[in-house]
Amino acid sequence: MPDLAPHELRVLVAVASEHGFSAAAQALGMTQSAVSHSVRASERKLGAVLFERGRKGATPTPAGERAVGYARRVLRLLELMAAEVPAADSGEIAGPLRVAAFRSASLHLLPPALERLRAAHPRIEPQVRVVREMGRGTAGEVLDGRADLAIATIGTSSPVPAELVGGVLLEEGYAWVHPADHPAPRALPLVDWAENCTSYTREWWKRQDWLPSATVETQDDGAVLSLVAGGFGMAVMPELSLVGAPDTVRITDLGPDRPTRSVGYVTTPELAGSPAVRALIRELRAGRGPLSG
Repeated sequence: MPDLAPHELRVLVAVASEHGFSAAAQALGMTQSAVSHSVRASERKLGAVLFERGRKGATPTPAGERAVGYARRVLRLLELMAAEVPAADSGEIAGPLRVAAFRSASLHLLPPALERLRAAHPRIEPQVRVVREMGRGTAGEVLDGRADLAIATIGTSSPVPAELVGGVLLEEGYAWVHPADHPAPRALPLVDWAENCTSYTREWWKRQDWLPSATVETQDDGAVLSLVAGGFGMAVMPELSLVGAPDTVRITDLGPDRPTRSVGYVTTPELAGSPAVRALIRELRAGRGPLSG
Protein backbone atom coordinates (compact mmCIF):
# COMPACT_ATOMS: atom_id res chain seq x y z
CA MET A 1 0.00 0.00 0.00
CA PRO A 2 1.26 3.54 -0.71
CA ASP A 3 2.52 5.15 2.47
CA LEU A 4 1.96 8.89 2.12
CA ALA A 5 2.80 11.02 5.14
CA PRO A 6 0.56 13.90 6.23
CA HIS A 7 3.04 16.48 4.97
CA GLU A 8 2.90 14.89 1.50
CA LEU A 9 -0.89 15.08 1.55
CA ARG A 10 -0.70 18.77 2.51
CA VAL A 11 1.58 19.41 -0.47
CA LEU A 12 -0.88 17.78 -2.87
CA VAL A 13 -3.74 19.86 -1.49
CA ALA A 14 -1.69 23.06 -1.64
CA VAL A 15 -0.63 22.52 -5.27
CA ALA A 16 -4.25 21.90 -6.27
CA SER A 17 -5.57 24.85 -4.25
CA GLU A 18 -2.88 27.29 -5.37
CA HIS A 19 -2.82 26.03 -8.99
CA GLY A 20 0.94 25.76 -9.08
CA PHE A 21 4.12 24.57 -7.42
CA SER A 22 5.57 28.01 -6.74
CA ALA A 23 2.40 29.34 -5.11
CA ALA A 24 2.03 26.14 -3.09
CA ALA A 25 5.61 26.46 -1.88
CA GLN A 26 4.94 30.02 -0.75
CA ALA A 27 1.74 29.01 1.04
CA LEU A 28 3.48 26.15 2.84
CA GLY A 29 6.74 27.99 3.62
CA MET A 30 8.73 25.54 1.50
CA THR A 31 11.01 25.83 -1.50
CA GLN A 32 9.61 25.08 -4.93
CA SER A 33 12.10 22.26 -5.39
CA ALA A 34 10.91 20.66 -2.12
CA VAL A 35 7.29 20.83 -3.32
CA SER A 36 8.23 19.33 -6.70
CA HIS A 37 10.18 16.56 -4.98
CA SER A 38 7.26 15.77 -2.69
CA VAL A 39 4.78 15.58 -5.59
CA ARG A 40 7.09 13.33 -7.61
CA ALA A 41 7.48 11.05 -4.58
CA SER A 42 3.69 10.87 -4.18
CA GLU A 43 3.28 10.09 -7.87
CA ARG A 44 5.80 7.25 -7.61
CA LYS A 45 4.04 5.82 -4.55
CA LEU A 46 0.60 6.02 -6.16
CA GLY A 47 1.75 4.97 -9.62
CA ALA A 48 -0.01 7.82 -11.42
CA VAL A 49 0.66 11.30 -12.77
CA LEU A 50 -1.24 13.66 -10.47
CA PHE A 51 -0.64 17.07 -12.11
CA GLU A 52 -0.28 18.40 -15.60
CA ARG A 53 2.60 20.89 -15.53
CA GLY A 54 2.48 23.89 -17.83
CA ARG A 55 3.32 27.55 -18.18
CA LYS A 56 0.01 28.46 -16.54
CA GLY A 57 0.68 26.35 -13.48
CA ALA A 58 -0.36 22.87 -12.38
CA THR A 59 -3.72 21.26 -13.09
CA PRO A 60 -4.79 18.01 -11.42
CA THR A 61 -5.25 15.05 -13.74
CA PRO A 62 -8.32 12.84 -13.13
CA ALA A 63 -6.09 10.70 -10.90
CA GLY A 64 -4.85 13.86 -9.21
CA GLU A 65 -8.36 15.09 -8.51
CA ARG A 66 -9.15 11.78 -6.84
CA ALA A 67 -5.89 11.85 -4.86
CA VAL A 68 -6.41 15.43 -3.71
CA GLY A 69 -9.97 14.63 -2.61
CA TYR A 70 -8.73 11.72 -0.53
CA ALA A 71 -5.88 13.85 0.83
CA ARG A 72 -8.29 16.52 2.06
CA ARG A 73 -10.48 13.89 3.68
CA VAL A 74 -7.56 12.15 5.41
CA LEU A 75 -6.21 15.46 6.70
CA ARG A 76 -9.66 16.32 7.99
CA LEU A 77 -9.82 13.01 9.87
CA LEU A 78 -6.47 13.79 11.47
CA GLU A 79 -7.86 17.16 12.59
CA LEU A 80 -10.92 15.47 14.05
CA MET A 81 -8.79 12.90 15.83
CA ALA A 82 -6.82 15.68 17.50
CA ALA A 83 -10.03 17.49 18.51
CA GLU A 84 -12.27 14.58 19.47
CA VAL A 85 -10.00 12.08 21.21
CA PRO A 86 -9.06 14.36 24.15
CA ALA A 87 -12.77 15.23 24.62
CA ALA A 88 -14.02 11.65 24.39
CA ASP A 89 -14.35 11.18 28.17
CA SER A 90 -16.18 14.46 28.75
CA GLY A 91 -18.50 14.10 25.75
CA GLU A 92 -17.80 17.70 24.74
CA ILE A 93 -18.05 18.46 21.01
CA ALA A 94 -15.88 21.28 19.70
CA GLY A 95 -14.13 22.58 16.63
CA PRO A 96 -15.07 23.53 13.07
CA LEU A 97 -17.91 21.80 11.27
CA ARG A 98 -17.85 22.40 7.51
CA VAL A 99 -21.21 22.38 5.73
CA ALA A 100 -22.05 22.86 2.04
CA ALA A 101 -25.58 23.78 1.02
CA PHE A 102 -27.44 25.18 -1.95
CA ARG A 103 -28.83 28.69 -1.59
CA SER A 104 -32.39 28.11 -0.36
CA ALA A 105 -31.28 25.40 2.07
CA SER A 106 -28.61 27.70 3.50
CA LEU A 107 -31.22 30.41 4.00
CA HIS A 108 -34.16 28.45 5.38
CA LEU A 109 -33.15 24.91 6.38
CA LEU A 110 -29.74 25.27 7.98
CA PRO A 111 -30.10 28.34 10.27
CA PRO A 112 -32.61 26.87 12.77
CA ALA A 113 -30.68 23.59 12.88
CA LEU A 114 -27.40 25.42 13.47
CA GLU A 115 -29.01 27.58 16.14
CA ARG A 116 -30.12 24.49 18.06
CA LEU A 117 -26.73 22.87 17.48
CA ARG A 118 -24.83 25.84 18.92
CA ALA A 119 -27.19 26.01 21.90
CA ALA A 120 -26.46 22.37 22.70
CA HIS A 121 -22.77 22.47 21.77
CA PRO A 122 -21.49 26.06 21.99
CA ARG A 123 -17.92 25.14 21.07
CA ILE A 124 -18.87 23.86 17.62
CA GLU A 125 -17.87 26.36 14.93
CA PRO A 126 -20.10 25.96 11.83
CA GLN A 127 -18.56 26.98 8.51
CA VAL A 128 -21.12 27.14 5.69
CA ARG A 129 -20.29 27.22 1.98
CA VAL A 130 -23.09 28.09 -0.45
CA VAL A 131 -22.67 25.95 -3.56
CA ARG A 132 -24.80 25.82 -6.69
CA GLU A 133 -26.59 22.50 -7.01
CA MET A 134 -25.28 21.85 -10.51
CA GLY A 135 -22.84 19.29 -11.82
CA ARG A 136 -21.27 17.62 -8.81
CA GLY A 137 -23.05 20.17 -6.63
CA THR A 138 -22.90 20.14 -2.85
CA ALA A 139 -22.17 16.40 -2.72
CA GLY A 140 -19.02 17.08 -4.72
CA GLU A 141 -17.79 19.33 -1.91
CA VAL A 142 -17.93 16.35 0.45
CA LEU A 143 -16.28 14.02 -2.07
CA ASP A 144 -13.49 16.56 -2.59
CA GLY A 145 -12.92 16.93 1.15
CA ARG A 146 -14.06 20.56 1.32
CA ALA A 147 -17.13 19.84 3.46
CA ASP A 148 -17.97 17.39 6.23
CA LEU A 149 -21.67 17.32 5.36
CA ALA A 150 -23.75 18.67 2.51
CA ILE A 151 -27.41 19.52 2.08
CA ALA A 152 -28.22 18.12 -1.35
CA THR A 153 -31.08 17.24 -3.64
CA ILE A 154 -31.52 13.47 -3.67
CA GLY A 155 -33.51 11.36 -6.08
CA THR A 156 -33.46 8.99 -9.01
CA SER A 157 -31.64 11.50 -11.20
CA SER A 158 -29.37 12.66 -8.34
CA PRO A 159 -28.75 9.62 -6.13
CA VAL A 160 -26.41 9.65 -3.15
CA PRO A 161 -22.95 9.03 -4.67
CA ALA A 162 -21.69 5.50 -4.07
CA GLU A 163 -18.81 6.77 -1.91
CA LEU A 164 -21.11 8.69 0.42
CA VAL A 165 -23.92 7.97 2.85
CA GLY A 166 -26.99 10.09 3.44
CA GLY A 167 -30.69 10.36 4.03
CA VAL A 168 -33.77 12.35 3.08
CA LEU A 169 -34.76 15.26 5.34
CA LEU A 170 -37.86 16.51 3.57
CA GLU A 171 -39.88 16.26 0.39
CA GLU A 172 -40.67 19.66 -1.04
CA GLY A 173 -43.29 20.30 -3.66
CA TYR A 174 -43.23 22.79 -6.49
CA ALA A 175 -45.78 25.57 -6.91
CA TRP A 176 -46.80 27.99 -9.64
CA VAL A 177 -45.73 31.50 -8.69
CA HIS A 178 -47.03 34.63 -10.36
CA PRO A 179 -47.75 38.32 -9.64
CA ALA A 180 -50.74 38.58 -7.31
CA ASP A 181 -52.50 41.39 -9.17
CA HIS A 182 -51.83 40.37 -12.78
CA PRO A 183 -55.05 39.83 -14.79
CA ALA A 184 -53.60 37.10 -17.03
CA PRO A 185 -50.54 35.53 -15.34
CA ARG A 186 -50.40 32.61 -17.78
CA ALA A 187 -49.58 35.06 -20.53
CA LEU A 188 -46.42 36.16 -18.74
CA PRO A 189 -42.98 34.85 -19.74
CA LEU A 190 -41.58 31.95 -17.75
CA VAL A 191 -38.63 32.84 -15.51
CA ASP A 192 -36.15 30.13 -14.59
CA TRP A 193 -32.63 29.57 -13.28
CA ALA A 194 -29.95 27.04 -14.11
CA GLU A 195 -30.20 24.99 -10.92
CA ASN A 196 -33.92 24.49 -11.45
CA CYS A 197 -33.26 22.89 -14.82
CA THR A 198 -31.57 19.97 -13.10
CA SER A 199 -34.51 19.32 -10.78
CA TYR A 200 -37.05 16.54 -11.02
CA THR A 201 -39.61 18.78 -12.70
CA ARG A 202 -38.35 18.16 -16.23
CA GLU A 203 -40.68 15.33 -17.20
CA TRP A 204 -43.63 17.06 -15.53
CA TRP A 205 -42.90 20.28 -17.40
CA LYS A 206 -42.93 18.46 -20.73
CA ARG A 207 -46.54 17.45 -20.12
CA GLN A 208 -47.73 20.99 -19.29
CA ASP A 209 -49.02 22.59 -22.49
CA TRP A 210 -49.75 25.85 -20.69
CA LEU A 211 -46.13 26.34 -19.62
CA PRO A 212 -43.98 28.04 -22.26
CA SER A 213 -40.25 27.54 -22.59
CA ALA A 214 -38.26 29.74 -20.25
CA THR A 215 -37.57 33.08 -21.88
CA VAL A 216 -35.95 34.78 -18.87
CA GLU A 217 -33.08 33.08 -17.07
CA THR A 218 -31.37 34.29 -13.91
CA GLN A 219 -28.52 33.21 -11.66
CA ASP A 220 -30.51 31.99 -8.67
CA ASP A 221 -33.98 31.46 -7.24
CA GLY A 222 -33.86 34.75 -5.31
CA ALA A 223 -33.62 36.67 -8.56
CA VAL A 224 -36.49 34.62 -10.01
CA LEU A 225 -38.72 35.50 -7.07
CA SER A 226 -37.80 39.18 -7.32
CA LEU A 227 -38.70 39.27 -11.03
CA VAL A 228 -42.02 37.56 -10.39
CA ALA A 229 -42.77 39.93 -7.49
CA GLY A 230 -42.02 42.85 -9.82
CA GLY A 231 -44.55 41.60 -12.37
CA PHE A 232 -42.01 40.56 -14.99
CA GLY A 233 -42.95 36.88 -15.26
CA MET A 234 -44.19 33.67 -13.70
CA ALA A 235 -42.25 30.67 -12.42
CA VAL A 236 -42.46 27.13 -11.08
CA MET A 237 -40.45 26.98 -7.87
CA PRO A 238 -39.80 24.59 -4.95
CA GLU A 239 -41.13 25.39 -1.49
CA LEU A 240 -37.78 26.23 0.11
CA SER A 241 -37.32 28.99 -2.46
CA LEU A 242 -40.71 30.46 -1.53
CA VAL A 243 -40.21 30.83 2.23
CA GLY A 244 -40.85 34.49 3.05
CA ALA A 245 -42.25 35.32 -0.39
CA PRO A 246 -43.65 38.90 -0.52
CA ASP A 247 -47.38 39.69 -0.62
CA THR A 248 -47.04 40.81 -4.23
CA VAL A 249 -46.58 37.15 -5.20
CA ARG A 250 -49.34 34.57 -5.39
CA ILE A 251 -48.39 30.94 -4.81
CA THR A 252 -50.74 28.48 -6.49
CA ASP A 253 -50.79 24.78 -5.65
CA LEU A 254 -50.20 22.52 -8.65
CA GLY A 255 -52.39 19.70 -7.37
CA PRO A 256 -51.68 16.10 -6.36
CA ASP A 257 -49.55 15.46 -9.45
CA ARG A 258 -47.24 18.38 -8.73
CA PRO A 259 -43.52 17.70 -9.08
CA THR A 260 -41.50 17.25 -5.90
CA ARG A 261 -37.86 16.88 -4.96
CA SER A 262 -36.18 15.25 -1.99
CA VAL A 263 -33.78 17.34 0.06
CA GLY A 264 -31.35 15.43 2.23
CA TYR A 265 -27.86 15.26 3.67
CA VAL A 266 -24.74 13.43 2.51
CA THR A 267 -21.44 12.77 4.25
CA THR A 268 -18.60 10.26 4.03
CA PRO A 269 -18.84 6.92 5.87
CA GLU A 270 -15.92 7.87 8.09
CA LEU A 271 -17.29 11.32 8.98
CA ALA A 272 -20.74 9.86 9.68
CA GLY A 273 -19.23 8.69 12.97
CA SER A 274 -18.04 12.15 13.99
CA PRO A 275 -19.96 13.46 17.02
CA ALA A 276 -20.29 16.91 15.42
CA VAL A 277 -21.69 15.52 12.15
CA ARG A 278 -24.06 13.21 14.02
CA ALA A 279 -25.25 16.12 16.16
CA LEU A 280 -26.02 18.27 13.10
CA ILE A 281 -27.90 15.42 11.41
CA ARG A 282 -30.04 15.04 14.56
CA GLU A 283 -30.89 18.75 14.51
CA LEU A 284 -31.68 18.69 10.79
CA ARG A 285 -34.01 15.74 11.32
CA ALA A 286 -35.61 17.39 14.35
CA GLY A 287 -36.43 20.50 12.36
CA ARG A 288 -37.84 18.86 9.25
CA GLY A 289 -41.53 19.05 8.61
CA PRO A 290 -44.04 21.06 6.59
CA LEU A 291 -42.54 24.22 5.15
CA SER A 292 -44.26 27.49 5.79
CA GLY A 293 -43.90 30.87 4.20
